Amino acid sequence: MFRIYNTLKYTALGTALTLCTSYMPANENDKNMLLMRVVTEGLTSGHYAPKKIDDKFSKSLYDFYLKHIDNNKQFFTKKDLEELKKYEEQIDDQINSGAYQFFDTSYDLLNKKIDLVAGFYKEILAKPFDFSKNDYFEADDEKLDFAKNDKDLRERWEGLLKYQTLQNLVSAMETDEKKAKDSAGYKAKTFEVLESEARKSIEKSYTEWFANLKKLEKADRLSVYMNSITAMYDPHTTYYAPSNKQAFDIEMSGQFEGIGATLQEREGSIKVSEIVVGSASWREGSLKAGDVIIKVAQDGKAPVDVSGMRLDKVVQQIRGKKGTKVILTVKKPNGETQDIAITRDVVILEEKYAKSAILEHPTTNKKLGYINLPGFYADFNNKGGRSCSEDVKKELAKLKAEGINDVILDLRNNGGGSLQDVVNMMGLFIEKGPVVQVKGRDTSPMVLEDRDSRVQFDGNLVVMVNEFSASASEILAAAVQDYKRGVVIGSNTFGKGTVQRILDLDAFLPDEYKDVKPLGALTLTLQKFYRVNGGSTQLKGVTPDVVLNDIYSYLPLGEKDQDYALAWDEIPALPVKSWLSVEKLNQVKANSQARVQTNPTFAMINKMALHMKEERENSKVPLSLEKFKADKKTDREESKQLEDAQKKVAAIKAYNLAADQSQNEASPEKKERADKFYKGLQQDVYLQEAMNVLLDLGQQKDVVKTDK
Repeated sequence: MFRIYNTLKYTALGTALTLCTSYMPANENDKNMLLMRVVTEGLTSGHYAPKKIDDKFSKSLYDFYLKHIDNNKQFFTKKDLEELKKYEEQIDDQINSGAYQFFDTSYDLLNKKIDLVAGFYKEILAKPFDFSKNDYFEADDEKLDFAKNDKDLRERWEGLLKYQTLQNLVSAMETDEKKAKDSAGYKAKTFEVLESEARKSIEKSYTEWFANLKKLEKADRLSVYMNSITAMYDPHTTYYAPSNKQAFDIEMSGQFEGIGATLQEREGSIKVSEIVVGSASWREGSLKAGDVIIKVAQDGKAPVDVSGMRLDKVVQQIRGKKGTKVILTVKKPNGETQDIAITRDVVILEEKYAKSAILEHPTTNKKLGYINLPGFYADFNNKGGRSCSEDVKKELAKLKAEGINDVILDLRNNGGGSLQDVVNMMGLFIEKGPVVQVKGRDTSPMVLEDRDSRVQFDGNLVVMVNEFSASASEILAAAVQDYKRGVVIGSNTFGKGTVQRILDLDAFLPDEYKDVKPLGALTLTLQKFYRVNGGSTQLKGVTPDVVLNDIYSYLPLGEKDQDYALAWDEIPALPVKSWLSVEKLNQVKANSQARVQTNPTFAMINKMALHMKEERENSKVPLSLEKFKADKKTDREESKQLEDAQKKVAAIKAYNLAADQSQNEASPEKKERADKFYKGLQQDVYLQEAMNVLLDLGQQKDVVKTDK
């Protein structure tokens, strides 16, 4: 998600938004006009770096929007763009007046082009491809220009479908060869049969894809347009349509009310793909993965046939308030039809919450603590709801109760969340002091600090990060680094140094506008945050004390690679006390570097990372069967080398804390989750090196808490 949220009140912005609603919408067009006015007023009044909506803005928006509604350049041609080009410097005037001519024209044109392509992809796939030619396909859409005309567009689709068929074909050939080798009497399929099956598989996928495209409503496309406008300000200012706001709340809180079944759309049917362990569906027991949902009925009401319905629409019907009942008519894999009544309940997505384990070092048998934090979650809609800082505090207390004085806090892939929880969490590891500085566009920096002099955990600390550690994760890692409270290990973080506030747009509408609600929500970038040392994490992220590259290290994945990202800057530093000396940190770094340089697994990871970078730069792929097979063989051999290297990593023993043991043993769902969690830690080479660093911290004696 890569956002950090501040729940501070913003009275001036609220006043500005309320004042902009000066008339009563009479229809859908008027409602959309009101939406545009509320959103643009919010951007102008509240954004950290507001922009003038003028011709320059219009031209940038024109390019950005077209790139995002046809990001693979699979529908529009240069000839089509001539029809839209007249709006290039007019969109600003339309935004300021609440008009949508450009959007309406692009919407109609895109639908027309989708129908065109949907009419010829089957024709292309009806005939065998010739894979003997020495031609290539450009797999990187950014290196392509729009097709010249519809004829050129069809040729581009021929290349795409040939490439995708070739991928399927080679995989099918390998599978068939293995069957012939392993099964006596198996008759291998001919090349012609395999090629035909590969084309039919691609055709089936695109038939589903186009069916889903045609189910998109104009409101869905409007949401993309609104988000193109907000993206002109920065990548994290976002408009949420009402249905998307619900998904955001679930992401932030880690829970929702429903039945706890994960659904997917397959071949026009809604199929159950997974049952959430411990959920209402799991407890009821009748609904299983693989069941196809045919009808949905609310308790006491007639069932609704959901065949062919969009997945999100079906989900909306199945979710509901705790204690209410929903009846699902499902078709079982054996063809049997069954009605299943499930009473909705709160669904807890446990995988989003903090988890801890005791790790046993594979060579020293030293016991170390481990806490995994997937996100900085907080329940903004429920005062007193679950928060990540309180959960981490509890996990630390359990580890201390078992005599654990060395802890790894894993923030890898943690995209951020609640700002206040960062401050609270850092306070667990230090005496009172500043944690982060926050600055609005016209204000002096405000210092957010821990005011609690207690140190809940004073042992050795290692913090793990990677390219997908962002926002709140970066604040915490930076604070640990600035206080020299522990060692930060991993790859350079994402580089997102801005603060958003969630604005419920309905809250700014007077009561007489109830008929147009809901309008949705806006996450608005109001502030930037800065490290204790004064530097921003924006664009640059946090460079770990101990740098460990992974396979993504050379790819453009950070904030600096996003369109319209805000700039890096710095403000004055704040004085803090250091827990560790520079000498000790340098010794720990040197020890780690020596280990990593002689570790074959890290060497293989770096080799794979460089190969991925090379593949991205050399993105033309051969459409010759022999050349494609040769390239795939090389890729497979390198992947096998990495798998073999990872298998040689000494297994880490991970197990329950005593405080969790009895609960896990008594609850089948908790035991299932715990076992899966512990298994995932066993051969993690990064975790193993973090454990080595943690041992070094314990062995290197030092005087702590010296003045910086």
